[in-house]
Formats: sequence, C-alpha cells, structure tokens
Amino acid sequence: MTNESRTSRASRNRDNQHSARHTPASRRMLVLMLVMALLIGAFLFMLYPAVMVGAPDTATIRIPKNGSEMQLRDSLTKYFGDSYASKVMRLVNFKKADLSNRYGAYKIEEGTNALTAMRKLTSGGQTPVRITINGFRSFPILIDRISRRLDFPADSLQAVLQDSVFLSQFGVTPSNAMVLFLDDTYELYWTATPREAVEKIARSYKFFWDADNRTRAAMLGLLPAQAVTLASIVDEETNNVEEKPTIARLYINRLHKGMKLQADPTVRFALSDYSIRRIKKEHLQVNSPYNTYLHAGLPPGPIRTTSTATLYNILHSEPNDYLYMCAKEDFSGTHNFASTFAEHQQNAMRYRAALDARGIK
Repeated sequence: MTNESRTSRASRNRDNQHSARHTPASRRMLVLMLVMALLIGAFLFMLYPAVMVGAPDTATIRIPKNGSEMQLRDSLTKYFGDSYASKVMRLVNFKKADLSNRYGAYKIEEGTNALTAMRKLTSGGQTPVRITINGFRSFPILIDRISRRLDFPADSLQAVLQDSVFLSQFGVTPSNAMVLFLDDTYELYWTATPREAVEKIARSYKFFWDADNRTRAAMLGLLPAQAVTLASIVDEETNNVEEKPTIARLYINRLHKGMKLQADPTVRFALSDYSIRRIKKEHLQVNSPYNTYLHAGLPPGPIRTTSTATLYNILHSEPNDYLYMCAKEDFSGTHNFASTFAEHQQNAMRYRAALDARGIK
C-alpha cells in the first residue's frame, strides 16, 4: 500500500469520527441546552424587576371585602405608580391569587421589591393599625377617630358602646363607657369589628384593674370606673405630676364629707368650652349632670381620657386634710391648698387680683 493510500484512509477515519460527534443525540442535547439558556435568560429578565426594583414610597394598601384585581391595581398605582403596580400585579396573576379572601390592610415599606409585596398582599398577613389615645376630651370625637382608622363607620362603634349587655362584662355602662379608653397606643387590625376593637382596647383597662388595684380603690371608697372619672378631673386640673395625688385626695375628702366637688373642669366640659379661663356665676348655672357645682358626687363619666399613671398616683396617694384649692397667683400652673374656707378665701382673693391685673375676664 502506498503512502498516499494510507494518508487517504487516515483522513477518511478522521472525517468519520468527526461525523460521529454530530449524531442526532448530540444535536438534541445542544438544542436542549440552548432552550434552557433562553428560558433562564427570560426568567432572569422577568425576575430582575421583581426582586431588584423597590417601592418608591411607604404606604398601606387596603384590600376591601371581596376585593378585585382592579381595586388592588388602582391602590398600588395610586401610591407607587403604574410601573411598580404592573410588576406586582404580574406576579399576582402568575400566582393566581384569590384576592376575595385577602380582606385587610398591608403596609408596603419603601424599597420593598415587587415579589415581596406580592407575597405580603396574597398571604393574608395584615399589618396592625396603631391607634393612639391621649387626652381626648370628647367621646364622640374619639369614636370618630377610631372608626376612621378602621373599616367600620362611627355609628356602628357608637351602637356597641350603647349596648349595656356587652359593656357589663367590663363593669361599665353606656354613660361611663369612656373609662375603657385609657391613654395608650393600641394595635388593631383594620378588619376588626367594633366589638373586637372595644375588646382589644379594654384589655388594658381590665389588666390595670387587677385584685390589688381594685382593693386600693375600694379603700378610697371608689369603684374602678369612678376612679377613672376622678382621674380625668385631676388631669384637667393640673399637668403637674407631683400635685395630682394631693388634688385627688382633696376631692376624695369632699366626697366623704358629702360636699359638692365644685371642680371647674367639669363646668368647662359641660359647656364644651375649654377656652374659659375664669369661671363665672353664669357658667355655674349650666344645666348638666357634669356640673359638679350643681350636682353632688362624681359626674356620670370621665370628662376626658386618662392614663394608668394618673390612676396609679390616685391609688397610692397619701392622705391629707385639704378641702379647697385655688390656682396660684403666679400662674405657674400649680395650686394653693387649704383645709378651711377662710384660708381658701384668702388664696382666692390673691388669684382674682392677679387675674384682674392681667385683664383676664
């Protein structure tokens, strides 16, 4: 065999080996790898905006009862814009989430990516609503504020607070139901019913009035609701924490002696006018059960919301023999206290002279 023949045969063998590497099986593998690469690329192309693009702001998205995709999209667009809303809704549709049973409020923090937002909105894990109660002087306004933060109208909450059977579990009545709303910050779900809202807020009231504090109140001749009413008057009398126990004991002394409280804040409450700085005779004639110049004993209910701190000051107050008090003539916000009416008259004269000198009428 010549060298040329041997060279030709070797070349043919190499060609055959090269052809063997391109069998149908190998071609299918190449196609499969190409398809997978395209799928991975497409997935990453879709995933990038879902995980890398965050919400431009912080907002709470509310899904109403039997909510629809259109309602959710509108809410997302309102707070975050159409681009972010589209990304979230694309994922919601991909998951085929049923929004009709996702009634609730969901807080989306600034920077939250679309995938996380979708998971939150479709999981049912609501974000609690924080409601702060602090020195409300009007029960109707307090009821309105609470109802505006939750998904029910004010009149439905008002109806619950007029339900004497429901309120009896807390030892209160419709006339003094405001005692349940102690100053604090409460977390409730937006979907809470009026009853659930009251029950949640009333837990602080029930927790405070344990056996020890009930006993302390009884030793002062007070029921828990009466102690809260007294605390509301004390809070209106002064912002000075050190004076609050003294003022509370003064009023308790008057109650024990059968004297009218004659508390100026109750007159302002009865008149719904807190701008009055100088209580006059015509003010004292207001026909209201809250006017403690006309009616003996405590008023029917609180004249404002109060705190557990003030209640603690009352329950742990030291006895005194004071029966009268008058604002100090230096307008420091504190008071002169007296055990006799004659001493009180001297204090009152100095205060009236100070008012006259400043032209306060």
